[in-house]
Amino acid sequence: MSKRLLAAAVAAVLAVAGCGGSDGASDPNTLKLWHYEGPDSAMGVAWAEAIKQFEASHPGVTVKFEEKGFEQIQKTASMVLNSKDAPDILEYNKGNATTGLLSKQGLLTDISDEVAKRGWDKKLGPGIDTTAKYDDRGVMGSGKWYGVPNYAEYVMVYYNKTLFDQQGLAAPRTLDELTAAMKKFVAAGVTPLALGGAEYPAAQLLYQLALTQADRDWVDRFQRYTGDVDFHDKPWVFGAERFAEWLREGYISKDSAGVKAEDMGLSFMQGKSPIMISGSWWYGRVQAQVKDFEWASVPWPGMTAGSSGNLWVVPEGSKNKQLAYDFIEITMSPAIQDKLRDAGGIAVAPGETPVTDPKTKQLNDDFKALVDGDRLAFYPDWPAPGFYDAQVSSVQKVITGQIGAHEALTEMADYYKENTASVGK
Repeated sequence: MSKRLLAAAVAAVLAVAGCGGSDGASDPNTLKLWHYEGPDSAMGVAWAEAIKQFEASHPGVTVKFEEKGFEQIQKTASMVLNSKDAPDILEYNKGNATTGLLSKQGLLTDISDEVAKRGWDKKLGPGIDTTAKYDDRGVMGSGKWYGVPNYAEYVMVYYNKTLFDQQGLAAPRTLDELTAAMKKFVAAGVTPLALGGAEYPAAQLLYQLALTQADRDWVDRFQRYTGDVDFHDKPWVFGAERFAEWLREGYISKDSAGVKAEDMGLSFMQGKSPIMISGSWWYGRVQAQVKDFEWASVPWPGMTAGSSGNLWVVPEGSKNKQLAYDFIEITMSPAIQDKLRDAGGIAVAPGETPVTDPKTKQLNDDFKALVDGDRLAFYPDWPAPGFYDAQVSSVQKVITGQIGAHEALTEMADYYKENTASVGK
């Protein structure tokens, strides 16, 4: 590593850790907690209440909460968790390239005994628990428990119902209906689709388009290494070519290459873009912040990116593991699960309190239908460490016109092959 790259990496770690000389010291009366959910999100609302309940039930113990950025943790977790500044518990991204990699590196605690003791495995059904267990190769779906999700998520189509009504458009429930709606907005001088090309949304959109032609076997070969993967097969080619077509037709702005996910969300919530294709993690914020127009959502047609939510993980170096387990227990309680659901999230272990808000009920009913139909396809960056950055880069170059759709697939294929070759296939 060059001195410049090393300095950048160290600076990133220090920024994430918020390093101060004494911050790394262990305090048995302090639970150091990190997560990256905004305070208005369903998870942020529920976990703020969980912190209050934890401190009330643990007299003398204080939660030291630090909100981190998704991109920060994504890029620096291995270095941070191997330092004295690691938290006692943190939210971390699920999947082979993230939790799987850290489990294989010995940086996360095997919490299997605690899961069985507290009955968390009974609360998480098949499909939801897939992302919590990893084998010795760091491959999800079996083996030891290294995390616990307490919410679920999936990618859907958000749309501005007020603008759709003005254009005489119905809910876009099929790909053809969605395409026709975007065409009509372009004819009216409106760029319809909010997109963030600088982070995850654009690569997820290409994957979503590929999934319209995919099945479970295709997903498992790509995500779980159950067979050969061809990035120039029908689903991948359809996804990449359709993405490029949407660019040519003006459904996506060429300026979106530099747009971050947050700005994409704001564009939709401020009424500037009539459509956003992204995850249920936006739902609570959209519900809380959109006041000037009527909005709605529909499931993506076919299979969709989705899974359990991110995981509570306990670093191997945590000095307060029992406190961390107690906090997880509170987030899995019916009261916190219902609060998360009522704030616009998807609870994995809801209580008996019925849902009162129609939109929240639809969100959770739609997720149940996806699970029952075996339509959750995880996320495109999961199979290999660093695949997230590789995909963002390739799709950005498609947006800016530096490469074509097929060249992007070749770049992704080369990265995938090189970085999954050692995983037992």
